[in-house]
Amino acid sequence: MSKLSENQIKEQLKHIEDWEYSDNAIHTTIEFSDFKDCFTVMTRIAFEAENLNHHPDWSNVYNKLSISLSSHEAGGLTEKDFQLAQIIDGIVS
Repeated sequence: MSKLSENQIKEQLKHIEDWEYSDNAIHTTIEFSDFKDCFTVMTRIAFEAENLNHHPDWSNVYNKLSISLSSHEAGGLTEKDFQLAQIIDGIVS
């Protein structure tokens, strides 16, 4: 998968909500009602990430989930990052 250009990234950002682009990655933080809800969503995301063979960099503290997506092998963002971001948005909404 090839690395996206800055213009392609700007266009892709229009299709996802609450994600920011910096440091060759897209980032979001999601807050849940409690740890159990957060962990449930993380589990659902994990199955989707495994299906795509594309895994997020993430951390969880109680009810907050911070996610960063980047394609390390491409040295930046690819279509897979935005595909996973859209899947995550669908799971969360």
